[in-house]
Amino acid sequence: MAQWTVWPGVPYPLGATWDGYGVNFALFSAGAERVELCLFDSSGQHEQARIPLSEYTDQIWHACLPECRPGQLYGYRVYGPYEPANGRRFNGNKLLIDPYARAIAGRIHWHDALFGYRTDSLHKDLSFDRRDSARYMAKGVVTTSGPSPCDENLPQRPHTPWSQTVLYEAHVAGLSRRHPHVPASQRGTYAGLASEPILRHLQSLGVTAIELLPVFPFLDEQHLVQKGLTNYWGYNPFAFFTPHSAYMGETGGAEFQLMVHRFHEAGIEVILDVVFNHTAEGSHLGPTLSLRGIDNLSYYLTVPGNARYYMDHTGCGNTLNIPHPRVMQMVTDCLRYWMTEMGVDGFRFDLALSLARLPNGYHPGCPFLSAIGQDPILSRAKLIAEPWDLGLGGYHVGRFPPGWAEWNDRFRDTVRGFWRGDYGLVSDFATRVTGSSDLFKHDGRRPQASINFITAHDGFALHDLVSYTVKHNEANGEDNHDGTDHNISWNCGVEGETADQRVNALRQRQKKNMLATLLLSQGVPMLVAGDEMGRTQHGNNNAYCQDNTVSWVDWSMSRAEEDRALLDFTRMLLSLRRRYAVFRRTTFFTGAVVPPLGGLKDVTWLSVSGCEMQAEEWRAPFIRCFGFHLNSMTDTDHTDHERFIILLNAHDGPVDFFLPAVAYGQRWTRVFDTARPDSHRPDSQESQESAETFLASTVYPLEPRSFVLLLCEQPLYDQTQSENNSHHNSHHLVCKTVLNRSRQHIPGYSRQQHKKILRKSRTQQPRRERSWIKVKH
Repeated sequence: MAQWTVWPGVPYPLGATWDGYGVNFALFSAGAERVELCLFDSSGQHEQARIPLSEYTDQIWHACLPECRPGQLYGYRVYGPYEPANGRRFNGNKLLIDPYARAIAGRIHWHDALFGYRTDSLHKDLSFDRRDSARYMAKGVVTTSGPSPCDENLPQRPHTPWSQTVLYEAHVAGLSRRHPHVPASQRGTYAGLASEPILRHLQSLGVTAIELLPVFPFLDEQHLVQKGLTNYWGYNPFAFFTPHSAYMGETGGAEFQLMVHRFHEAGIEVILDVVFNHTAEGSHLGPTLSLRGIDNLSYYLTVPGNARYYMDHTGCGNTLNIPHPRVMQMVTDCLRYWMTEMGVDGFRFDLALSLARLPNGYHPGCPFLSAIGQDPILSRAKLIAEPWDLGLGGYHVGRFPPGWAEWNDRFRDTVRGFWRGDYGLVSDFATRVTGSSDLFKHDGRRPQASINFITAHDGFALHDLVSYTVKHNEANGEDNHDGTDHNISWNCGVEGETADQRVNALRQRQKKNMLATLLLSQGVPMLVAGDEMGRTQHGNNNAYCQDNTVSWVDWSMSRAEEDRALLDFTRMLLSLRRRYAVFRRTTFFTGAVVPPLGGLKDVTWLSVSGCEMQAEEWRAPFIRCFGFHLNSMTDTDHTDHERFIILLNAHDGPVDFFLPAVAYGQRWTRVFDTARPDSHRPDSQESQESAETFLASTVYPLEPRSFVLLLCEQPLYDQTQSENNSHHNSHHLVCKTVLNRSRQHIPGYSRQQHKKILRKSRTQQPRRERSWIKVKH
């Protein structure tokens, strides 16, 4: 082996650091007896040198090689006691990946030599394996530092406020793999993800942030490889400081940074789905790849009193020991690296509850959350928690501290159940669409703390949600036993695809209902890539191992007319959200009267009679139809006078819904009705002039399973000329409007006849019957 000059080096920073004169190597291990640095040739197959790291400072093993240069491949061998029963699993025969490696060369090939024990032994992990694993292992690569975040040539971060954020969850490879206008060589890569066709699509939608499924290097589980499948989603990491190499194209390591820069140029933020709750080393019977062999007891949570086994709060075999100072340092160093050198804008933490556990369970003041909150860099990131894990007491939606947003599965389940037609959800539905104040209105948190979603990578796609009542995961090779059975889905009468036009029309309506609910609710909406175009996974609700057309976004829009209409509808909804601030308030509704509005509340819940809902109506389990009036004006902002009425009918029959009295608005313009495919309109002057309008106190014929949005852009009715909120006066105004129009359009209609009928209308009681008025502007 070649001879290398070795200097003592320094214990910080951890990892392999090129300073222009040499490379400093530093590795934490509290329990090791000795550590060797292994250097490999460019192929990664031939070990060139083993260099003992003789310096040991503050539990850090370190050395500096002045002759080493960027591009050098390396790994570690860590020696110490092999006592699995006591949680010590050192085995110097196993090559280990540096947890701070900034690049990874090659990939891990499954072989029995990867395990620290003899897989054929009756004693399992209590036995000891002496085979060298180097030839089957990936290697770390020495790199130079990334670009400075202050580089004047780099585009500025968008810094989109939470209230204006629209998330788009996507898979790096799956979004571009089937796009016909992305160059073939770029499909499935970081470059393809940030290609012009993809960016144009996201901009046309109004997406402000793309949330990427894991980009850390991850390992395909052995049982998947044996079945000819792969881990498509990537929730199985073995390193944290480098992008997954399989997504890199011709430009190599800089491709991820170029992708981020292109998104920023397009005004789109980049948020990473990060996995710090477990690693690919799995349970006590898993392979020895990195942390297990470096210092098992420091890096992982073991069972108290029986350290052979791991605490498994994740369902993946192990749980990282985040409270340990060096593990927390690794995670926070990693997050800062992705923000400062790689340019990302935020993080969604997978199973975030496992990062915030103390010995007695979750606590919002735990060391990890406190460390993030006080960090001058990380505290400015967009931080999103998946506020649950699989451990005991592992569900705490709404309990993360200020500065965090959270995935709101209560929103998902309630909206799915309501539009399925479930009973007793009206009250909960109203709470969810107004920002879930019952969960998030504490410690100064705002509606934007709620990340609203109806679908995610895990579960049914939107089209499948209305096409399948049960899961169909046969392709996963687990006899359809994997994936949840709690889908809250409805197939609209036929399981799977059908040529029945009535069923397909109902499915299209249901998709629009849920999209309208998602994108016009308070909070931050999250779309899943392809849902806006009717993407299907053919009933698979756990497509984690389907790296094929099941998971890839289909840009062909096979149901051409329906899918294009759904895409146009989604664009229209997001345009409304951008234009009208009432759909993205920065404060919660209070239900209190807003003084400038003459007695009207910021939100008023309406029954089908057009009156404010009463307590007994909220409690009635059979009610599946209601509405609400939204005021855009607040006590402090009197410039925005748009008011909306939303009507919702999850019933399977039509409902005559009376619009409220004229005090709420005299004339209402229909923006869209999901039961009338041609009713929605873009924001153009021509289409506004042809839009249908409806008058106060008249009936709106609400079709089955429909969502209606009505807009009033006129000044409020002058209540100084009549009794406040009088239904009789509103009825009189409607009659007067009708008579005026009759005088204009009916030949021979005299002024005297008009006055006579008008006098009669002043004393006549309003009639509640199905007779609605359509007028043109």
